[in-house]
Amino acid sequence: MNNYTDNAAAITATISDYFNGVFNGDVDLLRSAFHPQTLVSGDVNGQPYFKTVDQYLDGVKNRKSPSELGQQFKMEIISIEIINMIAVVKARLVMFEFNYYDLLSLSKIDGKWVIVNKLLTNVSI
Repeated sequence: MNNYTDNAAAITATISDYFNGVFNGDVDLLRSAFHPQTLVSGDVNGQPYFKTVDQYLDGVKNRKSPSELGQQFKMEIISIEIINMIAVVKARLVMFEFNYYDLLSLSKIDGKWVIVNKLLTNVSI
């Protein structure tokens, strides 16, 4: 899998797992999309946000999911950049009255694309 099309498809599949995990509160699906040492950082409503992936997943586990709250699925990939075995995905997730933008860094590890860093922020809708 060395060409752009194959790698982009594999990255899109990982991001799809991420989106569906977030939307449905599926921690196991989310865990499969992240490297165990992933850091999650950024700001929410102008306040600093910094967690390990385990802290982040614990938060997802202990909240009602957008799906449970009857929200519409509004998550999209805006762009994908791939260089060798690294990639950056810019994504938008509208949920919980927030308009999140994520910059997701991915690495191809043992033949699988996984998220290794998540930067997030939210902007007014």
